[in-house]
Amino acid sequence: MPKLTIHALGRKLLETRGERGVREVAKEISISPATLSRMERGHIPDLDTFGKVCRWLRIDPAEILDVEPRATTTRPTAVVHFRKDQTLNPQTAQALAQLILAAQRAVMLSESEEASK
Repeated sequence: MPKLTIHALGRKLLETRGERGVREVAKEISISPATLSRMERGHIPDLDTFGKVCRWLRIDPAEILDVEPRATTTRPTAVVHFRKDQTLNPQTAQALAQLILAAQRAVMLSESEEASK
């Protein structure tokens, strides 16, 4: 498969959208219809929009950006750090840390489930 460029991304969007309306697909991607239309005409999106579009198209952003994907054998982890705060007791800090890590795991699980669809 030939390398997908940032400019070819617009053609890929248009092809994948098919006969569906711009408004319908833009809503599905969570971007504005004007942004989707601009991208289909070859305009380069901002980073947030680029990520949303890549997820919707189910393509690896590294493929478009021409970077080597990172080979990881471990899952990334969130680093939890609280500045010393006189009002935050150690149990509360620990509970917050566990909450943050649980949220990260839930997001990663959700992303992997979306990618497998």
